[in-house]
Amino acid sequence: MPADPLPLAPLLAQQLRLLVADPRAVVDLRRYFGIGLPPGQAAFTGSRFEQLAGGGDRPEIADQITAEDLVAVQTLSVTVPAEVALDLLEGELGAELSDLLRQVPTGVELADAAEAEVRPGSPAFRAWQLLEAQPGVGWVIAGKVLARKRPHLLPVYDRVVRCALGSPRPYWLALHAALRENGRALHRELLTLARAAGVPETIGALRVCDVVVWMAHRTGHRNCS
Repeated sequence: MPADPLPLAPLLAQQLRLLVADPRAVVDLRRYFGIGLPPGQAAFTGSRFEQLAGGGDRPEIADQITAEDLVAVQTLSVTVPAEVALDLLEGELGAELSDLLRQVPTGVELADAAEAEVRPGSPAFRAWQLLEAQPGVGWVIAGKVLARKRPHLLPVYDRVVRCALGSPRPYWLALHAALRENGRALHRELLTLARAAGVPETIGALRVCDVVVWMAHRTGHRNCS
């Protein structure tokens, strides 16, 4: 894993800005979130991920895993194994994760965050490592659980997105740098795109970014490593 992601930022920013500028991006966002669809056509279940039951980052539950969080993760086509889910809800794993989440800020956009908030060794990264190491979890599910708890700071990142973007690592840092390039230009463009598509303002720039990349690459994805 490279220690310095900054050399990756211009390339990643360029990739993402091309996707954001493509006229297809508005169509894809509207399709994903079910905006203006014809009768009989439904939104993607993932459209409920960020805001199901009021969101995973609302103050009263921001630092603990709830049953609603586990359902929200399922809307992104993954499931936390039952044993791990119970441990998160009632056991030591949940207590340990809560201790780490209390050290991860809420309401902070990745583009505005300090690099220290998402670098290896940070509380967020240690929370990801803790989840990733659980039986049957792995890096994709771990990242989606944390994205539910800190949707504006930690991105959804799965195999489709990784394949589309050429596996920039560490992704959190590379995306952080890309969003901050040129006076946060990409961050602003993501929000402008969201408004053009009619996406609710409660949906953050990171979620818009994930959906745009995922929708553009999902049909051509071949599980590249």
